[in-house]
Amino acid sequence: MSIVTSRRTMTISSRLATTSASYCKPETTLQAQSCLETVPCIKTATVNRRSLVLRAGVIASAAAFPAPAISQGIREFKMATSWPKGLPGLSSSAERIGQAITAATGKRIQVSVFAAGELVKPLEVFDAVSSGVVDMYHSAEYYWEHRSPAFNFFAAVPFGFTADELAAWIHFGGGQGLWDELSANYNIKPLLCLNTGVQMGGWFTKEVTGPESFAGLKYRMPGLGGEVLRRLGAVVVTLGGGEIVPALRSGAIDASEWVGPWDDMYLGLHKVSKFYYYPGFHEPGTGVAIGINKTRWDSLTAEDRNVITTVVNGEYTYSLAEFNTNNAKFLQELSHDKNIEIRKFDDSLLLAMGKASGEVMAEVGSKDPLTGRIYQSYIEFRSRCTPWSDIAERSYLNARSLPFPYGGKA
Repeated sequence: MSIVTSRRTMTISSRLATTSASYCKPETTLQAQSCLETVPCIKTATVNRRSLVLRAGVIASAAAFPAPAISQGIREFKMATSWPKGLPGLSSSAERIGQAITAATGKRIQVSVFAAGELVKPLEVFDAVSSGVVDMYHSAEYYWEHRSPAFNFFAAVPFGFTADELAAWIHFGGGQGLWDELSANYNIKPLLCLNTGVQMGGWFTKEVTGPESFAGLKYRMPGLGGEVLRRLGAVVVTLGGGEIVPALRSGAIDASEWVGPWDDMYLGLHKVSKFYYYPGFHEPGTGVAIGINKTRWDSLTAEDRNVITTVVNGEYTYSLAEFNTNNAKFLQELSHDKNIEIRKFDDSLLLAMGKASGEVMAEVGSKDPLTGRIYQSYIEFRSRCTPWSDIAERSYLNARSLPFPYGGKA
């Protein structure tokens, strides 16, 4: 991959070099910066009418140009995302984060957000940030599993954490420290910034009746969920969001997951597929991350780092509420569409998926020492929180679904 970028440098007009003024060598770093940003240093040994006029002209010329942003203490950050422009929930969250960071820092940090393909391709944002071509990305960490399989744990793994559980592990279970250690190998500082909640199992152009239905099925799915489906015989591919509908329409793939009813309908998946399956075993609470070039992150003040961290923590909660609200709204719309069949995966299929998931997870955990430590931390936290989730969440939801009238409705 070759990514080319340009840097804009402000210079005083080359015509000044032809004058009789001579230039001095700056004696300090501060003086050097001043010379670059305003006017050349002019020797004072000989002061005459001509030199005074020349100096006045130089100052006037320089004043016509605005001072570079860095001389005003302003840092400009470019954020590249993996999402199509205007994609609700994901693209809009990146925009909110950029605006919030800019406002919360009093415009000391000004974030410009770019959709997939505007700066780099959707799956190239990691390398662009790592190398410093782009300052930060907004994407899902499982896209970087070719760098290390451990990245999956910080987005979603099959039969893994829900949104609340993932945040608990990251912030209070040691996850952030392990994530920092992993990403530092690529010169990136990661922060959790969004969660989609439980996702759907995906759109299929043909009916799924059991594990045998996946033999030879061409399925778009990233991350470890894709490896699980390979174990069931599927042919798994990874595509960017904007490529899914054309691939389904042409028959290049037979099925695809994306997010949930809200974003799926925005892409138009309901127009090219008939069967919509749940639950999303592969992504029970998908986290999305901000990845910041670590060199730039380390150059920020502690105050600004804290501001950015606070902004993305707040966006995590906000985005989850937004996804839950809109997924409920658009699921209702889909349920009234006579051309769509919303179905639950058969328990025999979920059991087969669960068995394959356990095998895949164990294999990933043995890849290398760091991945092993991350895997061990994840599994231990999952073992601790699952009983509480069963008692607190599952039992309540089961009770709420019992057939009793509530609010005037049965």
